[in-house]
Amino acid sequence: MIGKLNHVAIVVPDLEAATARYRDLLGAEVSAVQELPEHGVSVVFVELGNTKIELLHPLGRNSAVAGFLARNPDGGMHHLCFEVKDLKEATEKMIRAGARVLGDGKIRTGAHGLPVVFLHPKDFDGTLIELEEIRQ
Repeated sequence: MIGKLNHVAIVVPDLEAATARYRDLLGAEVSAVQELPEHGVSVVFVELGNTKIELLHPLGRNSAVAGFLARNPDGGMHHLCFEVKDLKEATEKMIRAGARVLGDGKIRTGAHGLPVVFLHPKDFDGTLIELEEIRQ
């Protein structure tokens, strides 16, 4: 059901400094900052040949990653994102199998402008999973 790994998300305490490290020290191509108020994050994508790294930083007081950063002040890996062809079908299959969809369970629009859902980390060996529908 899942396709390729789309990205690994890392919560960072300083988005500008993290972006500079990937760009200047590692020589990676990085995107401009995107603010996603619906998700409570600012993001930058580090482009790699076969996948991406998503740098996340809290945006606003109700940010979903603010608590993560409070518990992990140096930042750290937040989630893995896998591509799926049909998100509605994949989500229904996950629910039937007993996996929990976070939030209100509704499909939302993610940072790439594509439909996404997040699955509870307790159902996936302690790792938050994002499923993103890809367009062919």
